[in-house]
Amino acid sequence: MGSLFRSEEMTLCQLFLQSEAAYACVSELGELGLVQFRDLNPDVNAFQRKFVNEVRRCDEMERKLRYLEKEIRRDGIPMLEIPGEVPEAPQPREMIDLEATFEKLENELREVNQNAEALKRNYLELTELKHILRKTQVFFDEHEGGASTTESMTRALISDDPNKHMGQVQLGFRDKQESLEFLPCFVAGVILRERIPAFERMLWRACRGNVFLRQAEIDTPLEDPSSSDQVYKSVFIIFFQGDQLKTRVKKICEGFRATLYPCPEAPADRREMAMGVMTRIEDLNTVLGQTQDHRHRVLVAAAKNIKNWFVKVRKIKAIYHTLNLFNLDVTQKCLIAECWVPALDLETIQLALRRGTERSGSSVPPILNRMETLEDPPTYNRTNKFTSAFQNLIYAYGVATYREVNPAPYTIITFPFLFAVMFGDLGHGAIMAVFGFWMCYKEKPLQAKKIDSEIWNIFFGGRYIVLLMGLFSMYTGLIYNDIFSKSLNIFGSSWRQNYNESTLTTAKSLQLNPDSMDYLQHPYPFGIDPVWQLAEANKIIFMNAYKMKISIIIGVFHMLFGVCLSLWNHLYFKRRISVYVEFIPQILFLLLLFFYMVLLMFIKWTSYGPSPPNFDDVRTSGYCAPSILITFINMMLFKTDPNMRTDCDDTMFAGQMGLQKFFVIAALMCVPVMLFGKPYFIMKEQKARASQGHQSIEASAENGTAGGAPVPASAHHDEDITEVFIHQAIHTIEYVLGSVSHTASYLRLWALSLAHAQLAEVAWNMLLRKGISTLIIIHTLSTCRAACRTRRRTCACGRCRWRTRSSPRSRGTCCSGKACSPRATRAASTCTWCSRAGPPSPSPSWC
Repeated sequence: MGSLFRSEEMTLCQLFLQSEAAYACVSELGELGLVQFRDLNPDVNAFQRKFVNEVRRCDEMERKLRYLEKEIRRDGIPMLEIPGEVPEAPQPREMIDLEATFEKLENELREVNQNAEALKRNYLELTELKHILRKTQVFFDEHEGGASTTESMTRALISDDPNKHMGQVQLGFRDKQESLEFLPCFVAGVILRERIPAFERMLWRACRGNVFLRQAEIDTPLEDPSSSDQVYKSVFIIFFQGDQLKTRVKKICEGFRATLYPCPEAPADRREMAMGVMTRIEDLNTVLGQTQDHRHRVLVAAAKNIKNWFVKVRKIKAIYHTLNLFNLDVTQKCLIAECWVPALDLETIQLALRRGTERSGSSVPPILNRMETLEDPPTYNRTNKFTSAFQNLIYAYGVATYREVNPAPYTIITFPFLFAVMFGDLGHGAIMAVFGFWMCYKEKPLQAKKIDSEIWNIFFGGRYIVLLMGLFSMYTGLIYNDIFSKSLNIFGSSWRQNYNESTLTTAKSLQLNPDSMDYLQHPYPFGIDPVWQLAEANKIIFMNAYKMKISIIIGVFHMLFGVCLSLWNHLYFKRRISVYVEFIPQILFLLLLFFYMVLLMFIKWTSYGPSPPNFDDVRTSGYCAPSILITFINMMLFKTDPNMRTDCDDTMFAGQMGLQKFFVIAALMCVPVMLFGKPYFIMKEQKARASQGHQSIEASAENGTAGGAPVPASAHHDEDITEVFIHQAIHTIEYVLGSVSHTASYLRLWALSLAHAQLAEVAWNMLLRKGISTLIIIHTLSTCRAACRTRRRTCACGRCRWRTRSSPRSRGTCCSGKACSPRATRAASTCTWCSRAGPPSPSPSWC
């Protein structure tokens, strides 16, 4: 139990390992997770250490595994989790086999990817050429049967009206008498659809309008072979005259990354080329399918073991990284290490070293020697699956120094309880508790699934926190008597109502008056009386005052408990001066100011209230009850405000003003003691040490040395008194301001509890109540329809259905107590209950 409330006692050990057994021994120690090695080569560069080549090989293997993982994820192939326990680190000789396996997989996958990319690029080119041949054939078919080639192209190139460019064009039937330099030429290609407008503008400006452009969109998206993205493209054909325009057009196409393809002029040649393209596309589809199948098989085989490979490689890398921290002896045959070890686990570590030696086949056993040191040991807190989540909460704020009190065990109670103060609701707490219990009950199956969701891992890692928060919320929900914004009347109310029937039925809001005979003068046995749920006029005022005071009381006691834990540390480390000049002023500061405010709350609760049966004593009634906040402010300002209410006392008890002034002065006197006390005693000890030559016990204890422990090296030198003053000033200011701010911060418990109660009430009124009402209506209608289908009749009163009878035609008694009988209407063609169509003639089966 000592290790639960305080960090483990650590010892520094020196370890001698034979070079052949070092890998196996470090592997066994790594599986334990109880050893922290020190770097014995701090001045040696990381690239000049003994096992740097092995670390580089591990980095290279990790790179290959990451490449395989990326390809597996891209194909959406599930990676099998590691079944059972995590595999152990492989032997050094297995590292060569792993490297060969990864190299083979990477090369094979890269070769397959390159072949697939080349095939996809070829397939894309053939597909684009297929679309070009189809679209250009459509272009040419639109211009067939018109003017000659020269006339149509001349008209298209010279005309200023772009709409006239749609004239008829014939290619492939050249007149022998026409000059070749005046015959039109054309180029065809494919370009991204979003680049068409800019492409068209550039052609118009660069060629001065002497080109004719036709384009058509490709309906189906095409796959980019390099990125595997789906892109939309368009086919274009450009007509022009002369070599100069041809050069310009090709440069513009190159600039816009358009792909040009050869397109024959003769229709027969285009049809022949299209048939060849289709044949090649079919062959490529077959080859691409076989390539993808082969790639998929390779990735599926790798996905089965990639998680296991990752663990093995990382363990090998961690082992060699640890071996780089060791030092070599002069013979280069022995590795020397220094490590921090929990004192209680020395035997376990020695057994692990023996197992490592036996695994490696070495005949020289390892040597583990304890060393005396003056350094501060690291902090190690032993945890289990229940306490680990709470310990991580503490680590989020900081790690305690060596052998200090561990706050985690107390957080197991305080953290869920403070949450429950804000989330007090029996219904909501039950939902949270059931969720936490399910995660704890299904712990092993859920762990085996190894879900990658970060949010789920946060919830599952804190499953015991969620369970306790739910249970504590149920407890505080019972205290608040709140379940989905409603109350439970378990023990019967301690109030009675004196309102008449008309007030109860017509008033929109009612209130409870404690200064009346409505209260029966005995409290509700547990929690808040359920009648406050109906007092809408003053329920918020009552709950605010109650929860606000409860929050301050809990906060003050929480802070007092934290200060008392510091006393435990001072006594353990034998820091007597810290007890006198730190703990006592701190506890007095809290008691004289904030604990006194808590006492005022209890005095107010017990001294002021209704005084039946006559309610004659006004001074002890709620009318004269003072405000605790105003009283505390006046106390800090040494101010006295007379009570403006008639027949009321100015103070809560005799001698209150003098006692409050004494408390404030005493609390303020504690501040200089905290500020100057410790530096004064340290200066005094330094002078005594200089004159007498002996060491200060307090100074040694200040560096974390417990009784019987060696004195740290830093204690042999005088501390700089300026640094001591600065440190103590920061500590004092932080404590004084923190006491005030933390007390105010605990009001968040009240604020969030109020917000949760109001939101729960809104959720009930706007969601749950309407949903339940809708379900009741649906159930009623379904019941009525079922009765209509079986009875096909209504009662004479027309408001209720028949009860179950042995004979559907017999007379019976209506729910109103009157005699009723089946009634039939000649003109009716629909049933009264289910609205089903029926015969208009009289029938005992119909309404």
